[in-house]
Order: sequence, then C-alpha cells, then structure tokens
Amino acid sequence: MRYLPDGKWMQKADAHTIEDIGIPSVVLMEHAAEKTVEAMEREAIDCSRILVVCGSGNNGGDGFAIARLFAQKGKEVTVIFAGKEASLTPECRIQKQIAENLGIPVVGSMTEAACTVVVDALFGVGLSREVSGSYAELLEKLNTLPCAKVAVDIPTGICAATGKVLGCAFRADLTVSFQCEKLGTVLSPGREYAGKVIAAEIGIDTAFYEEIPEISYTLEKSDLPKRLPVRKADSHKGTYGKVLMITGSKGMAGAAYLSAKAAYTCGAGLVRIYTEESNRAILQQLLPEAIISVYEQYEPEQLQSLLKWADVVCIGCGLGQNRVSESLLKGTLWGGVVPCVVDADGINLLALHPELLDETRMPLILTPHMKEMSGLLDCSVAELQESRMDRLDAFTETYPAVCALKDSRTIVAQRGRHRFVNTAGNNGMAKAGSGDVLAGVVTGLLAGGLDVYESAVLGVYLHACGGDAAQEKLGSFSILAEDLIRGIGECLKEAEEQKREPGAALTPG
Repeated sequence: MRYLPDGKWMQKADAHTIEDIGIPSVVLMEHAAEKTVEAMEREAIDCSRILVVCGSGNNGGDGFAIARLFAQKGKEVTVIFAGKEASLTPECRIQKQIAENLGIPVVGSMTEAACTVVVDALFGVGLSREVSGSYAELLEKLNTLPCAKVAVDIPTGICAATGKVLGCAFRADLTVSFQCEKLGTVLSPGREYAGKVIAAEIGIDTAFYEEIPEISYTLEKSDLPKRLPVRKADSHKGTYGKVLMITGSKGMAGAAYLSAKAAYTCGAGLVRIYTEESNRAILQQLLPEAIISVYEQYEPEQLQSLLKWADVVCIGCGLGQNRVSESLLKGTLWGGVVPCVVDADGINLLALHPELLDETRMPLILTPHMKEMSGLLDCSVAELQESRMDRLDAFTETYPAVCALKDSRTIVAQRGRHRFVNTAGNNGMAKAGSGDVLAGVVTGLLAGGLDVYESAVLGVYLHACGGDAAQEKLGSFSILAEDLIRGIGECLKEAEEQKREPGAALTPG
C-alpha cells in the first residue's frame, strides 16, 4: 500500500523527521535533488539545456540543488529566481548561495535561450492560495515552451489536498514526488497536470501515518495476495458463504446475472438470485450455478425466510424503483442482520428513505456513483465534485456504513478508517454493467469472510485490476462488463499463485 497525504500531513512528516529524528532539512533537500536528477535521467529526458524555476521556499531550495547537480554534470543550466529575497527560507538561501558561488546563472525573468527541459520548483505542497499576477504570467509562458516539463514534488498551482487548479498550474510531463505521491496528483484535475508521477524515497519518516485515519492510501498489485480471503483445504460450498442477490426487475436480468456471476468469481460458495418472475428462464440459462427464487409482488414472509438463509445480501442491481422494489429494500434493511451491499436502485430508494440507514441492523456497504451519491446527500453533482472528500467524510461520520463513492477515482470511506483512493482501472470500464460487477465482487469477498471495510476496499481495487487486464487484451473501446469478470478471475489466479510461492504470506495481512 502507498499513503497519499495532502500538503498538511506531508509537512508534518517532514517536521517530525527534522525535529524528532534529527535529519536536517538541508540533508533531505539534497536527497530530493538527487532523486529528481536520477528520475529525469532514467526517463531519458534531454537534460542538455535546463531551465529551473525556483521560488523562495524549500521547494525552490530543491530546485537550486537540482540546478547545481546538473551543472556539475556539465549541463547548461539557467535558474529563474521568481521569489523574493526577503522571503527565502534558510535552506533555500543556502542552496541559492551555493549555486551563485558556482557561477550558475540566476536571473529574475524569462530568458530567450532555448531549453530542452523546464524544472518547476516554484511552489510546493503548502500552496493554498490562487496563483496570480506575475507568477501566473510566468506559468503560462512556461507551459507554452516546446520542451519537456518536470515538476518538483507537485506541479505549482495544484492543491495537494483536492487536485484543484489554484488559478492556473504548471503542466508537467513528469512529477517527482518526495516520499509519497500527494493526494492532489491522484485526483482530477491534478492528475492530468502531474503527468507521470514517481514517488522518490528521500528519508522522510511516515510511520506515524498508520495512526491517522485522515490520511488516504492506495493499493498496488503486490498487495493482492496478502489481502485475499483464506480458502481452507477442508471446506465445502457453505464454508464460503450463502449469498442472496435481490436484483433484477422486469427486463433487467442482465444486472442480476452480472452481479451474481461476479460474486461466484470472487469466491462465494452459493448464490441465490431473488428476482422478478420474468427473469427466471434467462437466468437459469445464463448462470445454472445460481439458485433462482422469484416474486411477482412483494411477499414479506418469503423475503424474511430468504434473509434468514443468507450469510450476505446484495440488493439494488437493476432492482427498479417501483412499489415492490421499495418494499423489498425496506423489508431487507428492517429484517436483515447480516452484511449487505446496497447498489444502484437500492441507493436511489435510500435517498427517498434515509431513515433506513439509522434503523437497520445490517452492516452496510453502499456503492453509489456520483449522481446517486448526490441524491443521498441532497446536493448537485457539481457541489459533490467541488468537495467530495469533505462530504463523504461527513456522510460516514453521520451513518455507520462503508461508502464506496464510484468515479474515475473511486474512494472508499468508513468512520475511523483510512480513506482508500483507487488508482487502478481505465476509461474502458465506463460501460453499462460495470457497477453491477463491482457490487458482485464486493459481495463475493464478504461471503469469503472479509469485513465490510476490507471487502469494499479490495473489491474496488480488484474490479479495477480486472478492468486493466481486460484493456490489455481488448483495448479501451471494446470492453464489456463480462470482460471485467474474466479479468478479475485472471487477477485472482495470479494473486493466488503468488500467495503460494515460498516466503509469501499464508494468511491475510
């Protein structure tokens, strides 16, 4: 896993490393400069004529050190000092003086000389105000230069917490981020401005992040083996959970099929689909492994009997929003006690009856997309996009549910736990049925014994990895929801094989 701190928490880790551990700031600065130079060379950037743009803070100090290292390699280097002499931090002042002592040209404005790469060391992660005036004019000029562009730690003008553009921002091809990639270069539009991001280890201690739920994190493929549910040698289908999928209104058999197949693919032992009667025949043909139970109207006794049978419930995929659907949701949340995934129409119905979130005894995982979440929060999509982290945190503080807010960067949150931000997946997954597959994946992992938070996190990540596997085979245009399920199966097989390798973890970490 990788932490994704915002500027505030990165600065706290920096201060902790300097004050408590005793590593001087200027030493960290040297490490940062070395790692940036290494990354630029490794990415085969033409560094023959370098323009480094420095501010007055420690980000500018990093820039001066980078300029010196390249000059010592015999490169042609020019520094634009765009800050104020009176505002120089002690470390930046030291680095600036060294550069000047070595005869590196330090100028106060744009130079006419052509360069092969621009290095942005103007403002770092602490920037919170809009970039304007002469700084904005400088960024606009830098963005038009026909050369490679590299950002030091974070592109100037990108908010490290939200990814928002603060007035205007530097457009980088490469961002070398120190110790941790910043949350702002994962979220849009910051991710588009950052280009390729390389997180460089420079010696900042972030161990204390483990105790700070406010800090977000993401996963990598190497995390999958140790997070999978345990499958025992001595087991049967009941060992891996009885799943009840309350899915598929009339004409929506596909949603029921995709979610149920995904649950089976992710390890569920037995799946029963409770669906509208007209879907029976097609589901029996599409997924003979599933038990099919049907309704024509709301039958509370039948529903309660099925809820008593189930170890895990999923409700909402293609469910519709009619009176029967509403009754099914209310009956499930009032009568059930086992973990439950609520998706799609289930979310839309919850928006009409938010009191159910307080009244249910079921541990809940909600999987809304942005439009569905805006209904739950009674706000516009634009308002949600403007402050999604704050609104999501407020929602999970109010209700004891896990919420997986689906978007190009899906976020999983639960009160008292670290926010998970998914960085896998691709735009080929923007197809009908993709959300049904995710609901089934999360449900299957719940059935395998993971708790609601871990099921949501692993489910979101595994779903995205399946999408990446599908894209590798089919490209972005031709992926269908079933291709995601096949991709997920491939990822699970690969992770299981890695788990069995000598020295691999035998139990979930």
